[in-house]
Amino acid sequence: MAIDRKNVEDIVRAVGGKENIEVATHCVTRLRFSLYDESMVDSAALDANDLVKGQFSSQGQFQIVIGPGTVDKVYDEMIQLTGGARSSKDEVKSAAARKQNPLQRAIKTLADIFIPILPAIVTAGLLLGINNILTGPGIFFSQSLVDVYPQWKDIAAIINTIASTAFTFLPALIGWAAVTRFGGSPLLGIVLGLILVHPDLLSAYGYASASTEGTVPTWNLFGWHLEKIGYQGQVLPVLVSAYILAGIEKFLNKRVHDSIKLLVVAPVTLLITGFLAFTIIGPVTFGIANAITSGLVYVFDHFAILGGLIYGGFYALLVITGMHHTFLAVDVQLIGSEGGTFLWPMLALSNIAQGAAALAMMFVIKEQKTKGLAVTSSISAFLGVTEPAIFGVNIRYRYPFIFGMIGSALGGVLLTINQVRASSIGVGGVPGFLSIFPNQWGVFFVGMAIVLIVPFVATVLYGRAVVSRAGKSSVAAAGATAAGTTTVSPPAVQDELSSRQSVQGSQEPVNILELAAPLSGTAVPLAQVPDPAFAEGQMGQGVAIEPSEGKVYAPFDATVAHVIKSKHALILEHASGVQVLIHVGINTVSLKGSGFTQLKNIGDKVKAGELLLEFDMDAIRAAGYPVITPIIIPAGQEMVEKIEEKTGPATAKQTSILTIHLKG
Repeated sequence: MAIDRKNVEDIVRAVGGKENIEVATHCVTRLRFSLYDESMVDSAALDANDLVKGQFSSQGQFQIVIGPGTVDKVYDEMIQLTGGARSSKDEVKSAAARKQNPLQRAIKTLADIFIPILPAIVTAGLLLGINNILTGPGIFFSQSLVDVYPQWKDIAAIINTIASTAFTFLPALIGWAAVTRFGGSPLLGIVLGLILVHPDLLSAYGYASASTEGTVPTWNLFGWHLEKIGYQGQVLPVLVSAYILAGIEKFLNKRVHDSIKLLVVAPVTLLITGFLAFTIIGPVTFGIANAITSGLVYVFDHFAILGGLIYGGFYALLVITGMHHTFLAVDVQLIGSEGGTFLWPMLALSNIAQGAAALAMMFVIKEQKTKGLAVTSSISAFLGVTEPAIFGVNIRYRYPFIFGMIGSALGGVLLTINQVRASSIGVGGVPGFLSIFPNQWGVFFVGMAIVLIVPFVATVLYGRAVVSRAGKSSVAAAGATAAGTTTVSPPAVQDELSSRQSVQGSQEPVNILELAAPLSGTAVPLAQVPDPAFAEGQMGQGVAIEPSEGKVYAPFDATVAHVIKSKHALILEHASGVQVLIHVGINTVSLKGSGFTQLKNIGDKVKAGELLLEFDMDAIRAAGYPVITPIIIPAGQEMVEKIEEKTGPATAKQTSILTIHLKG
């Protein structure tokens, strides 16, 4: 497809001109910029550009969604126009990171550390919730379920052992993730974490009582009596120790000869870091962590209403900035030191509030596609994943996001004045009640009612008032556009419907094309994909699959039209000219092909059911990336008349997930 040079010129002009572009690259779907000044971006001009399907800024990168099969041509044309050098994705990420202030870099570092271990923490939280149901008194009877039915006691004990393991050995998980993030050996990070919770040490959970009784064991280091305590449930000691360990290891690796590295680097690194951890790092950071915890507890004990308003109301803003991952460390610290966290319950209510606001938009907006997005993204938010609802619906219309924050603030106040706490951290949203102490469920459920009703009612009433005022202009716009959109629809949706451009014509008579699932797993709506470009349908219609195995098969007889260099995505073209994009994971371009095995090349002819690609799901998750895989029929294919999407359990090569109706 030929690219209109003027449209590319307009993109360059809209981002502030070539003088404002520090570095630029592209992936399979979008242009990625590091700009000197993002305030110079002309969003309206980008919205009006036929090539642009969407735009957003994330972690210092300004991203423009172009679509598969086109973005590389647009990038080539842009490089010719600007005379700039081609840049790698790492160069763009590095340039974006340099523009972040120290606080932003610290937040990103914490997020990079905690996101990979999040699945283990969530699983542990859910299982501890089940244990709470079995062992909590006053839920089903005045006594606990295991007291009424003693035969369940050992089952509850096994569940508790499985669930508490992640929290018991949390320093090992953090050590692995942190040392990996700081550039050291992951195995040494695991060993470092295990050292800090060694069974020979007094557990941190028993330190308070042992200190009161004067029974804290000590080491005698030439007259220096050092308390012999572990750091269970602590975050700061292992974080700082991991940073030191990675630094020492890198220092030694540069200076020790290869022939003796195995005998020198790891032993010396662990020995030095271990001594520093027990003598200086541990005691100092243990005191700092306890001081932070005490400060938070004091604020929420003495200024409960203010704390609930601030954290409950503004948590959704933390999600937008990515700062919400930082508070995982605070939650863990509170659970370890105080036996429960008052922050997690407010997180769960914030999820529900944003979901209720998104659901309300189904009764406000007219455009059917966005209605569907409102429903599916709200369900995702109710289950604890708010990004599709926030980025796909609420932020686009603004007022649902604000009403969600108001409802969440009211719910937060209710929780804090009643001192509602969670015994663990797991899934947010509606299932979040499993983490709450059972004797506080009543108050939590009242909070759930508040965050369901207030954002929903306020959004519907205000939204209908806005739509009513804009009614005449909406109808006029609907009659003037071939796609039938209204002025209530955001520009990205209008562009997607109006910027259809032709591709290769049909070569064989096909009226309906059934697309079989290229992966086994569960097919879900695109709204559940944690990336606004996919969740908003900016690149086209389709579904996403939560894979159960790391294999991608051809959904029909096709030609491989494109394979991205990092192997995580490919485009297939049917004989009719219809193209399909299969994009394994989100932001997996950053893996540079690690964990992926490419079996086909551009131009290869493949048969339906033929294996195209293999990927290591565990490695991708361990790197902190979701494995959810969008399957997209890219927008702009003129021969496509209608697409029907099917969700639910999917078996590769067998289950139909998309029905594509072609024009006659």
